This record gives sequence, C-alpha cells and structure tokens, in this order.
Amino acid sequence: MQIIILQDQEQITELASDFIVELLDNKPSAVLGLATGSTPLDLYSKLAELNQQQRISFKNVTTFNLDEYLGIPADHSLSYRCFMNTHLFKHIDIPYENTHLPNSMTDNPKQESIDYDRLISETGGIDLQLLGIGVNGHIGFNEPSSSLASRTRVKTLTQSTLQANSRFFSAGETQPRLAITMGIGTIMEAKQILLLAYGEDKADAIKASIEGPITAMCPASILQMHPEVTFILDETAARKLDNINYYKQVYEENKRLLRGK
Repeated sequence: MQIIILQDQEQITELASDFIVELLDNKPSAVLGLATGSTPLDLYSKLAELNQQQRISFKNVTTFNLDEYLGIPADHSLSYRCFMNTHLFKHIDIPYENTHLPNSMTDNPKQESIDYDRLISETGGIDLQLLGIGVNGHIGFNEPSSSLASRTRVKTLTQSTLQANSRFFSAGETQPRLAITMGIGTIMEAKQILLLAYGEDKADAIKASIEGPITAMCPASILQMHPEVTFILDETAARKLDNINYYKQVYEENKRLLRGK
C-alpha cells in the first residue's frame, strides 16, 4: 500500500493523471474502473484536456463505473450515466459503446448485477480502478457492514450517504435510496487501485482505512489487503494519520530511487 500526501487538490489531480497516462501509454486498450461524485471532477477535466492535446487517447479504452442509482433513467440529469457523459465521455474520443454503467431501469437488478460482473471478466478485468471514499468509509456504494467479499449487487444507502448526496437534488425532488454497486470483492479484483481523498471531512475515514483494523464497518479498510493500491491524499485528509511523517519519507525515497534509474 502506497500512501502519498500532497499539498492540495491540484497536486492530487496532476499525480493521478500521471498514473492514467502511464497506464494508457503502456496499454492503450486498458480497462478503467471509474467513480462519480465531486472527488474525480478535476481529474476528469485534466484527462479531457490531455486527450484534446493528443497526449492520450481513449479510442481503445473500456470503462466500467462503480455504481448507478436504481430507478433514475440514464438521460436524467442526476443519473451517473449523465454525470459521466457530461464530465468526461463527451469530451474524449472514447466510443460510447465502450462505456458501461449498471442499467438503472432494469426489471431484474439481481441478474443485471451478475451480468455486470460477467462483462468485466469478459473484458479481461479492470486494469486501474479509481475510487473516492465516503465519510463513513464506503467505497462505491458499499456501506458499512457490507461483506468484504461481496459482488455487484443492490445496496440500500445509509442516511449519511443520502445526506452527503442530497446537495445534488432539488427541494422536493425524490432522492433514490437504492443503487447497484460493484461489490467489494469485485473492486478488489482490479489489478491496480487508486483512491483519491481531500478535505478535512474525510480524515476519519482515511485514518480508519489505512491504520485501523480491517472491518466491514469501514469497507475501505479492505484495501490494506490489495497488492497494488495507492492512496493520494491532501494534507487535511491525511491529518489524523499517526504515521504521516513516515509515509512522506517513504514517498520521497521512492521518488529519489526513480530519479536514479
């Protein structure tokens, strides 16, 4: 597990984009696992900029999003499909048919979940999974008490998650309480995981994820078991870590070794 602590969100965006550029340079047909919410917005803007500059191409890339609300049509302004189209897909050269989210209007959510996992496997698996983290430690919509071996399935959202997402919904607008999400076991099958976090409100979740016990009550803590996971944090998200100075030392040593190559 690599812990990288940077000054601010701009530095996080730059470094996270470097991870993806390196992946696509080495494997232009990579499979990316993507996230929604405010955390990856600057990264998506940066990736679109790099694509428009012809620094990277998404022509052969396949994407799978972590989750989607149930019961909101794909063309609804608050669907995650609409979010991804608006903030990334329509700004890059990715074929629309290569972009995948769970079907929010399915009549059979259980079968849709099974089919989603199967499709990920048929593409060869996710090369890099991008994650944010909820204030309660959730990843995707895997809320506390989720099985650490879970597969893609329907989840009921906690009150804290509903409250965090309520800012996206207008007064009187019905907010979905169910979503289809990749399971924790599904996420853990990604070859590489990149978790981004910034802001003081994420500090407790980051502390529990990195330095706490592995427990279903903090789903992100399972990432301690992944062989290729990187947390990229700003100072405020990292401020409660006990070993913050050591993590910074390790990062500086790694950079020095890379410069020596």
